[in-house]
Amino acid sequence: MIDVPKQPPLVEDLRNHSQEQIAELRQLLAAGAPARPDPRRPGFYEVQGLSNTYYVFKYPTGAKVLLLGVWESAIDPVASIVACTCPAA
Repeated sequence: MIDVPKQPPLVEDLRNHSQEQIAELRQLLAAGAPARPDPRRPGFYEVQGLSNTYYVFKYPTGAKVLLLGVWESAIDPVASIVACTCPAA
């Protein structure tokens, strides 16, 4: 789980994601949604939403989160293959 301060998280979009995706990520972070750490990159996480998975970087201070990527979990076959072959540690 990503520790986020009680203030709404500052989410910076590094790509061109939709406002709906950014809003869902903000809600997930504010609610303390579970996040899987990337075992190869410290500070990077996958946050699972209702139909999307968000790949983010959380600054050590916890005040800012960078949105790096979004994919649809139910539709993207690569995401489901990776989830099956690489379980969270």
